[in-house]
Amino acid sequence: MQTSEKITSTQMGYLMFTFIVSTNMLTVPSIMVMFGKQNAWMSIIPAAATGLITIWVMIALGNRYPGLTITQYSTRIVGTWLGKLVAVNYIYYWFVSISTITMQHTGFISTLLLPKSPSLVINATFMILCGLAAAAGIEVIGRTNEFLTLLILVFLLPLLILTALDANPQQLKPVLGGGIVPVLQAAISPAGGFMNQLFLIGWLLPYMNKPQKARKVSLLALLGITCSSLFIVSLTIMVLGPLTGKLTYSFLSVVQYIGIEGSFERLEAIAVSMWVLGCFVKVSVSLFILCLCISQLFDMKHYREIVLPTALLSIIGAVWIFSSAAELLNYLVFTFPLLAFFNQTLLPLLLLMIDTVKRKVRRSLF
Repeated sequence: MQTSEKITSTQMGYLMFTFIVSTNMLTVPSIMVMFGKQNAWMSIIPAAATGLITIWVMIALGNRYPGLTITQYSTRIVGTWLGKLVAVNYIYYWFVSISTITMQHTGFISTLLLPKSPSLVINATFMILCGLAAAAGIEVIGRTNEFLTLLILVFLLPLLILTALDANPQQLKPVLGGGIVPVLQAAISPAGGFMNQLFLIGWLLPYMNKPQKARKVSLLALLGITCSSLFIVSLTIMVLGPLTGKLTYSFLSVVQYIGIEGSFERLEAIAVSMWVLGCFVKVSVSLFILCLCISQLFDMKHYREIVLPTALLSIIGAVWIFSSAAELLNYLVFTFPLLAFFNQTLLPLLLLMIDTVKRKVRRSLF
């Protein structure tokens, strides 16, 4: 696949980092503590290990089929019809992901900032903005995200420092009081997140100007995500304790708490800003990938022709897929990790195994 759009290795790493940290930092701590209790912070390590697997698989496939996305080289590995079926599966996956993120964003904004505004208006204006970014292309998104990532880090680091001042390490005890099983259960949700952000390599690798640096930048992004997630989860537990698992936006509650008696007040506006910026980048990239999948499935010349109708369908999906916030939470806790494992790790791993076997058989015959 020849494309005039290119992103640098730095932009690639920033996209991976922003894709996961800026949105999951508000929701993942509470889900993890639901299972892992005070030891949920330990779950970050096994979750990060899944990211290493995804890096290895996606880089290996990308090196074997340079310039092609996963929806394109799937047809070369398993044949035309099965390859098309893989593409349809990923179209469904990315559509559901966009609808889910958009509904999360709409619920978050409606609850905290605009309770009297219709959800459809918040949903539609957000998707229009993301659609414009997706139509501009991944190069524009990558350059924009360079600035946004630095902005998020400038906001995030002071919040972590202020949170550490009120942290109580005793909240992390007893260590492994319930055994290792709750820790592994708590790792399922962030594992889906770690795999998700690294899964982007399957579509963005052909757009890198120096694809040979993909492995290095992916590992650096994984390291940054792991460290930031470890700090966020552990500090949230040390401030809120057992209450963490009962709050939907636990890290936001921490930010609100540390701003009560300090020199700075209303610090939750900073966390809200990071959420909005992160959701914008996440949905813009996901919409770009979704349109890319559709255009490659039907052999279209330009993906930009379908950005607008796809964005409109995503608005409908965000309203229609989940009937309530409770249904969305149930999906995020129990269904999404399994769906993510299948699409982000198992299916690419199967493609790699099939391709390896085919190459060995071909070499033995010829």
